[in-house]
This record gives sequence, C-alpha cells and structure tokens, in this order.
Amino acid sequence: MSVIQRMSDVIQQKVNSVLDKAEDPNEALDLSYQKQLEALQQVRRGVADVLTSEKRLELQQNELSQSQAKLQAQAREAVAQGRDDLARLALTRAQSAQEQLDGLQGQIAQLKAQEQKLEDTAMKLQAKVEAFRTQRETMKAQYTAAKASTQVGESVTGLSEHMADVNLMLDRAREKTTQMQARSAAVDQLMDSGALDTIGPGGQDDIDRQLKVHVVDAAVDQQLAAMKKQLTGGAAGQLSAGSIVVRIHGEDQYRLPEADRRKLDQFDADLMSAIRAGDEPRFKGTLTTLLTWVRSEGQKLPGDDLSGSDVVLPSSDMTLKEAQDLVAGEPALSKS
Repeated sequence: MSVIQRMSDVIQQKVNSVLDKAEDPNEALDLSYQKQLEALQQVRRGVADVLTSEKRLELQQNELSQSQAKLQAQAREAVAQGRDDLARLALTRAQSAQEQLDGLQGQIAQLKAQEQKLEDTAMKLQAKVEAFRTQRETMKAQYTAAKASTQVGESVTGLSEHMADVNLMLDRAREKTTQMQARSAAVDQLMDSGALDTIGPGGQDDIDRQLKVHVVDAAVDQQLAAMKKQLTGGAAGQLSAGSIVVRIHGEDQYRLPEADRRKLDQFDADLMSAIRAGDEPRFKGTLTTLLTWVRSEGQKLPGDDLSGSDVVLPSSDMTLKEAQDLVAGEPALSKS
C-alpha cells in the first residue's frame, strides 16, 4: 500500500469512527442514565456520612451526661463530709460538662437538619432517575424502530449501500448484454454480405475482404460508441472532465484535474522508493516538490467547503521514520 493511500485510509477511518460514536443516541442515553445513577449514589453516601457523624456526637453526648451525673454525686458526697473544696471542684467540672452538652446538642440538631435535606434530595433525584429510565427505554425503542424502518425503506427503494452495489452490477450486466447483442448483429450483417467468406490467401479478393471488414468494423465501433453514450447518459464525458480533491494533512484542500492523477501516482511511487531505501534527503525533497506542485497547480478550496478528500498527502514536516511507520501499519499522526 502506498504512503498516500495509507494516509487517506487512516484519516477516513478516524473520521468514520468519531462520527459513528457521535451519531448513536442509544449510547448517549445510556451514558446520561449512568451519570444520574452515580449522582444518586453520591447523595446516598452523603446521607450515610451525615448519619454516622450524628451517631458519633450522640455517643459523646451520652458519655458527658453520665460524667456530669457522677460529678454531681461526688459534689454532694464532698459537702456531706465537709469538703467544700472538693465539692467546688466537682461542681466546676460538672458545669464544664454541661456547656459541652449544650454545644453537642446544637451540632446534633444541625446534622439532623442536614440529614433530612439530603434525604429529600435523594427522594427527588430517585424520582427523576426512574422517570428518565422509562423515557430512555421509550426513546431507544423509537430510535430502533425508525432505524429498522429506514433500512427497510432503503432496501426497497435501492438507496442502501448493498442495493446500490446490486444495481451497479445489473447496469454493468445490461451494458455488456447490449454490447454483445450489437456485436452479434454486426457479425450477422457481415455473414449476410459475404464479407466473411473464405478466400485463398494472397489473392486480390483477400485484400478487398480485409478492406471491407475494416470499414464495417469502424462502422460497428461507431454504433457501439453511440449506444454506450445513450445508455450512460454521457457519463463518460463527465468523468473525463472530472476532478480530484487533494488534502494536505494539517493544511487546506485543493482541486486538481483528473488528468493529474498519473502525476500524483508518480510522486507516490517516488516517495515509496525513498521510504524503502531509507533515503531521508530524497524523501524530503520529493515531498517538498509534491506539496509545492499541488499548492501552485491546484485550486484551493474555501475553508467551509465540505467536499470529501479523494487523496490525503503527508504534511510538510513528516519525517522518514513517521512515513515508514505509516506504511508499516502504525499510523502515529502528529497532527490532527
């Protein structure tokens, strides 16, 4: 495979792959549903985390309550024994525990409010996810039905790729049949006229026969050309006056006459020869000459022209190593 053909195939494969992924609504719906499930799971984890923090604070609250009750009991016992100093110390610690209890109570109340808010959010999100799941299945079913209907319609009308190939083969078969019928009629006419009668070699009659056959063949060829032109609607003339679109990778597109394809093929052969020989100076020189010729001889297409590229040329900064990798089947393109 040539380097230009390989470059064209790689670009076309990448474009087709991107378009196929972008144009599949089923994958887009599945991805959206998956992201909604992840969001719902994240909210539920938040509820669990808040509830865990709330339970931890409640345990601390119970421990402080028990400690405060114990300190109150110690203060009463110290007063009974006449130890006012110990009673004061116990009451001071009990008061500090009460202040901590008051603070914990406020934090627990905030966590409860936050927990309730997250639970409400989770319920609403759950309802949205369930509604979207039903909508997703409906849209996927509609898309599948529309796609199947389109494929059936294309097959019936002959617009599908397979049916187009079948129609092309039928057209070629008709053209060959018409050509054979024309030749058969010409042979019958020659036999009726006696132009195909056997005459000894070397005689004057043989010369006359060959001259007549030549005239008849010319007339038959002329009739065949007219038939082909009628059958194809002048398509051959349009093809001879056609053009090819050449893209320089990473740059612009240019339109060249169809007659320049031979020169492109020659450049391609020179590039392949340099690549196989490992001759980087010859490769760079040939590539520079090729790109300069396309820019000077080709008609530059506008940036918004969406014409498909018939040929993709390497960029001017491609190295010999990159070209060898490309030809070997490792398309490591440095530019998009």
